[in-house]
Amino acid sequence: MNDKPLTVQSDRTLLLDVHSPSADACRGDIIAFADLVKSPEHVHTYRISQLSLWNAISSGLTPEEILSRLEKWSKFEIDSRITFFIKDQAERYGDFILTELDEEYLLLSVRRPVFALQLKAEDGLRNLIEPESGTTFRVKRMNRGILKARMIKLGFPVDDRIPLKKGLPLDIKLRSTFSPRPYQEDAVKALVGNGKNGSGYGTIVLPCGSGKTVVGILAAAALGTRTLILCPNVTAVHQWIRELLDKTELTPDEIGEYSGERKDIKPVTVCTYQIVTWRPDTDSDYIRFSLFRDGGWGFIIYDEVHMLPAPVFRITAELQAIHRLGLTATLVREDGREDEVFSLVGPKRYDTPWSDLEAEGYIATAYCHEIRLPLPEELEVEYAIAKKREKYRIAAENPLKIEAARKIIERHRDDSILIIGQYLDQLEAFREKMGYPIITGQTPNKKREELYSGFRDGSIKVLIVSKVANSAIDLPDASVAIQISGTFGSRQEEAQRLGRILRPKEKDSHFYTLVTEYTEEEEFAQNRQKFLSEQGYSYTIEKAENL
Repeated sequence: MNDKPLTVQSDRTLLLDVHSPSADACRGDIIAFADLVKSPEHVHTYRISQLSLWNAISSGLTPEEILSRLEKWSKFEIDSRITFFIKDQAERYGDFILTELDEEYLLLSVRRPVFALQLKAEDGLRNLIEPESGTTFRVKRMNRGILKARMIKLGFPVDDRIPLKKGLPLDIKLRSTFSPRPYQEDAVKALVGNGKNGSGYGTIVLPCGSGKTVVGILAAAALGTRTLILCPNVTAVHQWIRELLDKTELTPDEIGEYSGERKDIKPVTVCTYQIVTWRPDTDSDYIRFSLFRDGGWGFIIYDEVHMLPAPVFRITAELQAIHRLGLTATLVREDGREDEVFSLVGPKRYDTPWSDLEAEGYIATAYCHEIRLPLPEELEVEYAIAKKREKYRIAAENPLKIEAARKIIERHRDDSILIIGQYLDQLEAFREKMGYPIITGQTPNKKREELYSGFRDGSIKVLIVSKVANSAIDLPDASVAIQISGTFGSRQEEAQRLGRILRPKEKDSHFYTLVTEYTEEEEFAQNRQKFLSEQGYSYTIEKAENL
């Protein structure tokens, strides 16, 4: 084959020439064992890591097949260090195997005696493993997940070969009028379709606006079992319920809402992370964790799995016998716990670049704009003497942003527009000056739903929202977002906010960020620019005076 679009570098990065006729075929081969790092307009960068290789090996790929794919597409000879790393990490995945022993215990088998000695010496494992022989250990069933989580921190991935339980059966039929997109079906096949032990659990990464909810519904229908769905907020709960009723033949009597408003447990139950992690005080146990254990669930969906709260990691560690799915637009966690998502929820099973779905018309074409404003003279002294974090807030709450937002709204007078911010005082100032309705964490859920509904039907054209709208909000007609402040350039937040305007539509979408120049805010804006450019989005910078 003459057309070889891939450059494999010794630092384990892979550079894909997207203009090559074979780019799509190459991407299909490498995405199983390499993570997409950035996807600007000409060359996409992937990286091979320990975690990406363990993802691949756990899905059934062999090191020989991985190397064969690299050799098939690489323009140059593969560096020997790459070959060694792939074979070495593949071998490590088989070093620790977890199997059934009896009703109370599981058996952890260690292939190399030296590793067995190392496990015995690890303080964090002593209360989890009991020596059975020189290279085997007994593990209580209740400790299955926490053992896997602790071992992966040591660089020891566990090959969990214990079959998953089906749970109580539930026939979830899809409506004949519903036609999923090809990539949604491919994602579900990657989760449940290979027939191996362990299939039916893992994480699927898809861009905001691409229909991750549909993927969850398809997976639930494929598994045919009682299903528990966890979401980041009540609005997302209601969105899931609407989608389930719209795309399946489930009746309202079969779908329960478990939230601050209602406590209905049905064959398919949708709840918030907040409600299941509630406890009366910091010394009390999480009394609602019984929801996980007592529902007869055969499938658990973690929506926005990158936001999974630490207490839910704990209960997830116990739920290793259940089919489970994590849905996210980005596996980036600001707390660095991606490896725990891998070990407790499951490895990445499917991923696709934002730019690919945009090119195929599945998500909107988006343009990113940075609007630079001066700091008012009356704030210069206050800014100069402030501490670093205070400097950022002064810059973020620059009052000149109100007039800049007015001009952007006038530019897009026929669009549905979201004004998104971090600070409540700033959002209230926008509401007072501009007169648009506002949604914050203090807004009652009923009022939120009314405002979201008005935005959807077009009676509300501009809506001011706090970070409560960062995730899992279905506002299909939003085509312009104006970001007036954020969480110190969080990549996770940037992806979520951009996702609010990516639902497919006839018109292009625009994502504006207002930035005070020559301040701390500008530094974070550079991180934002880098992130969005790496995702393949057009990014322009202009002065507010030119609006």
